[in-house]
Amino acid sequence: MVPIVDTHEANAAQQSLTTEQTQAAVERLHRECQLFADGTFELLGAIPDNSRLHAFRAIDVARHLHAEVISEGEIVQRRVHSVALCARTVSHIYHVFAPGALLIMPVDREDLIMAASLAALNGVVLAGIVLTSNTELDSNIAAFCQRAFASGLPVMKVRTGSYQTALDLSRMSKEVPADDLERMNLVMDFIARHVSGERLEKHCNSELAVRMSPAAFRHKLASWARGLDRRIILPEGNEPRTIAAALACHQRKIARCVLLGNPDEIRRVASANGMVLPEAIEMIDPGACRGRYVAPLMEMRKHKNLSEKAALELLEDNVMLGTMMLALDEVDGLVSGAVHSSAHTIRPALQLIKTHPEARVVSSVFFMCLPEQVVVYGDCAVNPNPDAETLADIAIQSAETAEQFGIPARIALISYSTGESGTGVDVDHVREATAIAKTLRPDLVLDGPLQYDAAAIAEVAATKAPNSPVAGQATVFVFPDLNTGNTTYKAVQRSANLVSIGPVLQGLRKPVNDLSRGALVDDIIYTIAVTAIQTTRSLKGVLGAD
Repeated sequence: MVPIVDTHEANAAQQSLTTEQTQAAVERLHRECQLFADGTFELLGAIPDNSRLHAFRAIDVARHLHAEVISEGEIVQRRVHSVALCARTVSHIYHVFAPGALLIMPVDREDLIMAASLAALNGVVLAGIVLTSNTELDSNIAAFCQRAFASGLPVMKVRTGSYQTALDLSRMSKEVPADDLERMNLVMDFIARHVSGERLEKHCNSELAVRMSPAAFRHKLASWARGLDRRIILPEGNEPRTIAAALACHQRKIARCVLLGNPDEIRRVASANGMVLPEAIEMIDPGACRGRYVAPLMEMRKHKNLSEKAALELLEDNVMLGTMMLALDEVDGLVSGAVHSSAHTIRPALQLIKTHPEARVVSSVFFMCLPEQVVVYGDCAVNPNPDAETLADIAIQSAETAEQFGIPARIALISYSTGESGTGVDVDHVREATAIAKTLRPDLVLDGPLQYDAAAIAEVAATKAPNSPVAGQATVFVFPDLNTGNTTYKAVQRSANLVSIGPVLQGLRKPVNDLSRGALVDDIIYTIAVTAIQTTRSLKGVLGAD
């Protein structure tokens, strides 16, 4: 067995290097390095090495080696953190069957293939198996290991020998593939965390400062959340991505995450995925605490004549239990949805948290991370057919959310017609909502109805709406109904291959946020940061915490 790459130990050491330590190193270089002494040059940041930035996917291995894929599994999602050339007996190399390991082995070594399959069935998330040599995998062995392959384990086959395959793999480019958005965002975020925002902003003119780039936005989210030190409950505490996000938030001090679930099960899942949870990460066993929330839940739902038995049954649901903790001010916010539906996350919040006194309804926005700026789309997840008053309320809520997160709010109410050029029930509906919103909040920069292109593109705005204060420079897009909003956000997200953060719920008394069931770890991290920030209605005093 020859280890080709082993990033776990290095990664652990690099994670201990905090942003504050990097900034301290930059300041020391400014003081001590002659190059910067006279002020001619200014050091904007120092980017430490981080092996996570080099973690390619199993599919990148298959492409590089021109491999035949025997079992696709989670070939697009699984990342390679270590590579091992396996030749010895299992008893001598069992330690390499670790989370994130890519195992290279001869196709006729059935003992190694079965050992890797057993590891996969025991919950070890291997990056994949590369079978070598110019023979075929025995069909009986393939059938015997089928359950392991079906668990998500990628298995591929090459014609070269094991040594040559390992040599070929060592020559793999470290460039980020164009379709690997997760790694691309990881690189940008990591660099943004180690660059001085204040120094960089001094070199940017005011026009550029208005447009916040996606990397800068995510960096600021983490920085703002870090300054708040909020306690966020995660009801899906034994879900691997959720555990990884909680660990990252702990390491980056984004929030104090509370994992709701059996602690032994959480640690088992963490270990199977190559994570070691420090004692500082809080875990709450639902079975040990559920009983003390029965009486408070019965009191909150007494208008429904909720019985003790029914209350206890409701609290069997960890989302309901976590929402009760939030309702009783034991935590500051809640994030769920990695394995639950949106309705499952939102319903307990509507029952126990209720809407904010200033809000007519609960609605949602997405932060759309376009290539050059971040804009807000609402409502794309909650209200199917809002009436004019509700649509006006959504516009106001969305503007307040944008401002809360440092995005100057220029609100466009979207329709199929711009200004007075069109007629019909739908466009009149948007026109009425615009008038209501302007009456309620004359201080907002708001206009409608506007077609999307007139709202977003200056050249189109110059022709279609030359006198509009919003056209051509909108940052908040409010859609007339859920059908339009959800369709548009998904079309933009998928066609432009960009990141969207959300749905971010607004209008609740306390912050609860939903996740997509396909959410990546980074999606969960930034949703936790958003939730922490939502605990304050204003970022005055927080914006400077960069």
